[in-house]
Amino acid sequence: MNLSQTNSIAGVYLAALRDISIQQDRFKFRLNLKRLGELMAYEVSKKLDYTSAAVQTPLGNAKVNLLKEQPVVIAIMRAALPFFEGVISVFDQADSGFVGAYRAPDFQETKSISTNYIASGNLEGKTVLLVDPMLATGNSLLDAISKLDSLGKPEKWIILSVIAAPEGVEALNKNLPENSALWCAAIDSGLNEKSYIVPGLGDAGDLAYGEKI
Repeated sequence: MNLSQTNSIAGVYLAALRDISIQQDRFKFRLNLKRLGELMAYEVSKKLDYTSAAVQTPLGNAKVNLLKEQPVVIAIMRAALPFFEGVISVFDQADSGFVGAYRAPDFQETKSISTNYIASGNLEGKTVLLVDPMLATGNSLLDAISKLDSLGKPEKWIILSVIAAPEGVEALNKNLPENSALWCAAIDSGLNEKSYIVPGLGDAGDLAYGEKI
């Protein structure tokens, strides 16, 4: 699902994330990532399973629909953290997980990803929302999924990204397990020679938290 196919406030937040004159304000950059996380989580919530229930009000009983089961929300650190905060502010009773993944020093030659940290509960039979704002080659997401498989086989993977490149979308389409879905706010034209998304927005982690050594 590509949110940019329909005009909404999501496009305004995305424009601010891209704008070089606005994105230098780290607070605003993180805030807009969080806002997009909230909007995307709301849209995803429409596709989840619900069950009928009743709640007691001061004046009687009201019929309601509740989530049949809470999803598990997993962030790929560090760039995903503000986006992740938006998602879990909507799914506020969900379990959370974290994956530390980064481009290896020889990434330009090998496209390899280093994953040095995984923390999550049991994923068996769960709906997992895997959050990573920039879907470039797709390697970090696919590597994270392969590592997380050791924690149980989810019922469904839902990938949430802000901006995706066609190369990353193709990689996920070829390699994601069945019953998976990708949600993004925009699909850009492609990758440059350093595998950054063009036009993209730059390095989301650096813009949110400062340049890393």
